[in-house]
Amino acid sequence: MVLGVRWTAPLLLLLLSLLGDGSSQNSSTSRGCGLDLPPRYAALCDLEAVWGIVLEAVAGAGALTALLLALILLGRLPFITEQDKRSPVGLLLLLLLGVLGLFGLSFTFIIQPDNEVCIARRALWGVLFALCFSCLLAQGWRLRRLVRHGKGPGGWQLSCVALSLTLVQVIIATEWLVLTVVREGKQACDYQPVDFTLACGYVMVLLSTSLALSLFSLCGKFHKWKRNGVCLILASFFSVLLWVAWAGFYLYGNSALGRSPVWDDPSLAVALVANGWVLLLFHAIPEVHCSVLPAPPPSAPDYFDTSQLPPRLRETSFDDEVPLPHRPFVENKAFSFDEHSAALRAGGHRNGSLGTRPSAPFRSNVYQPTEMAVLLNGGTVSTAGWQHTRTQ
Repeated sequence: MVLGVRWTAPLLLLLLSLLGDGSSQNSSTSRGCGLDLPPRYAALCDLEAVWGIVLEAVAGAGALTALLLALILLGRLPFITEQDKRSPVGLLLLLLLGVLGLFGLSFTFIIQPDNEVCIARRALWGVLFALCFSCLLAQGWRLRRLVRHGKGPGGWQLSCVALSLTLVQVIIATEWLVLTVVREGKQACDYQPVDFTLACGYVMVLLSTSLALSLFSLCGKFHKWKRNGVCLILASFFSVLLWVAWAGFYLYGNSALGRSPVWDDPSLAVALVANGWVLLLFHAIPEVHCSVLPAPPPSAPDYFDTSQLPPRLRETSFDDEVPLPHRPFVENKAFSFDEHSAALRAGGHRNGSLGTRPSAPFRSNVYQPTEMAVLLNGGTVSTAGWQHTRTQ
């Protein structure tokens, strides 16, 4: 965890270093913006403070990616036949909706705030993150069931769990706005960073629970779903690192660097965009690929693959009576049974070139093994019959 924070903090500093003094200047002196652009939107096109341009480009690319994934998932939905792959489709659509909201909310932290913008920030920040992390938690519950029992919960159960957990944060955000704005009559932008962070305490609990639950997805006998568990662990882990980084900068880092009023909104915007891409790269894209991937065609078992369970073969004992297939006898009229009996009584017949052929009674004393006798003896011919013939 410490190494992750050390890696995330310099990245956040690098993005915030793009913020210059141009963000505090008037839009009439901003290079790259039109003359008729309102001053509050100057950060979207100001070339002297390029942090807004970079963030809106990255956020726009993330929003397009989320929309494309949702369209692919909806287009391939009729062709998904496996129930275990079809059940998380609704959960993935909710996650993509939350990620799309994160990218859209980042624009409210780029422009200059007013009363309506601050209400949107305070209301949607925790709700959107709660929706995303509730989907991660429900996905962890699904993978735990799949890895242990081979069968996961239904799609409606996963969606209901995610929406129910998100509803709690909706109530918390509503109560915060009602108590501070409506009852006390304060401005929507008049809040302290510590209040904003404490209002996201439930979201932190959801994120921590999803990370802990994702670890159990690696414990089970069905190894097919453990790759999905690894992606869920990575998404939860990097989300935890990002939340520790932005909360530290928002509460203490900006004040320690003397940039508290200037870097507060950019640090939150960077956290939104970065966390949205983490959820896309480590969870949404692998899950969508796993869902739309067609099932492999059934093939014959590989008996030389030692990792597969060998088929249970029936061991036949030679002492058991093996039923032979019944083959109907077709009489050959050219050599009937009566003619054969007559030849046996005559004792044989004469061959003109080789002399008298041994009669049938003599041939009957010679041991002539049948095919079944050779099979029952393991392919070897017993010499007991030959010894019996010599003694006679």
